[in-house]
Amino acid sequence: MHLAATLSEAVGVADVTQRVADLVLPAAGAQALALMTAEEGRLRIVGHRGWTDELMRRLDGVPLTSDDPAARCLAHGTPAFYAAFSELRRAHPSLIRLDDMAAWCFLPLLASGVPVGTLVLAYDRPHTFAPAERALLTSLAGLVAQALDRARLYDVNQSLAHTLQAGLLPHRLPRLDGLDVAARYLPAGRHAGIGGDLYDLIRLDDTTAAAAIGDVQGHSVRAAALMGQVRTAVHATAGAPPAEVLARTNRLLTDLDPGLFTSCLYVHLDLARHRAQLACAGHPPPVLRRPDGHTEVLRVPPNLLLGVDATADYTCTHVDLPPGSVLVLYTDGLVEVPGTDLLDSVDALAARLADAGDLDADGLADVLVDDVRRSAHRSDDVAVLVLRTL
Repeated sequence: MHLAATLSEAVGVADVTQRVADLVLPAAGAQALALMTAEEGRLRIVGHRGWTDELMRRLDGVPLTSDDPAARCLAHGTPAFYAAFSELRRAHPSLIRLDDMAAWCFLPLLASGVPVGTLVLAYDRPHTFAPAERALLTSLAGLVAQALDRARLYDVNQSLAHTLQAGLLPHRLPRLDGLDVAARYLPAGRHAGIGGDLYDLIRLDDTTAAAAIGDVQGHSVRAAALMGQVRTAVHATAGAPPAEVLARTNRLLTDLDPGLFTSCLYVHLDLARHRAQLACAGHPPPVLRRPDGHTEVLRVPPNLLLGVDATADYTCTHVDLPPGSVLVLYTDGLVEVPGTDLLDSVDALAARLADAGDLDADGLADVLVDDVRRSAHRSDDVAVLVLRTL
C-alpha cells in the first residue's frame, strides 16, 4: 500500500526508479536492484542500485531474443526465482557470472498485458523464495510496471514539449549598433510542466528595434504552442505603434479562442533618438536604470491581458534611454515569491539592478536570475531580457 501510494506521485522514469529502490530493496531484503525497459528490441537499464555503473553499462542493451534471464523473463512474461547461482546456471548455461551476488529474482513488468520492462532483485546470500514472498514480489512488480509506463509517457511528453518550446524561442538575438542585449530563460521545476514564457528582439532597421516579452497562462503543450502564435503575431505587426501591435495581437488571440490568456510587454526602441515607446497587456512593469545609477520601476498602464476582450485598447508610454541606460523586461517567475507582496519583489529586483554595477548585458542578466537559478523548486518559468544602450 505504501509503494502504491508513493508511486502514484512519481513523475518521470528517474523518479520511479528512485522510489522503487528506496522502498522495494529494504522490503524485499535484497542488496541490489536494476530497473530495465524494453526499447527497440533490447533491454535498457534505466536505473539501478547496489551494482556498479561499469557493470550496468556492460549489461545494458541485451537483445530481448537472447538467453539472458532478464530478457527471457520479459519475453515469456513469467517471473523467475533462483535461490543460488547453481540454479541460475542450470537455467542459463551460457551465463557468465559478473558479480558476487548469490540469489536473484527476475520480475516481468507488464502494463495492460504489454511488456514494459524487467525488475531484477539480487541478494548477497542464498535466498529461498517462499510462495507467499513470490506472490508479493510479483504483485509489487505490477505496481512498478504501471508507474513505469506512466513515467515513460510523462518523459516523452516533457521532451516533446521542451523541444517545442526551445524551437519557438529565438536561438540568438540580432545585433544592433548602440544596443547591448542579453536574454535568459529558466524552465520551471520538473513537476510544474511546460510553460509559455516568450521573449524576442526584432531588428526593424539600422536604428530601430522591437522587444517583446510575454507569459501565456498555464503550464502545458497548449501554452507553449500559444506562445509561438503570440510571437508570430508580434513579428507580423512589429514596427507599428506599440499600442497597435498589442491590439492586433489581442484580436488574433480572441479570434483563436484558445481558452488561455497572455500577458505581454512590447517596446519600440529608437536608438538614434535614444527613446522608447512601451505598451503593456497585463504584464509586470519593466525596470529602468538610468546612466547615473538611479533605478526605478516604470509605471506603465497595465491594460487588459491578451485574449480577454477583442475590443480592448492599449495605451503607450514614452521613456528616454540615453546611452548607459538599462531596461529590464521579465516574466513574473522572476519576482513571484510565496508570502511576499509582488510589488515588494519588483522593488527588490530594482535594487539588485542598482547594485549590480557597470556590467554588460550578459553580466546583468546573470545577476538578476542568480537567486531563482539556485532554487531547485521553481514553480514557474523565468524569462529575462536585458537591453543596455551604448
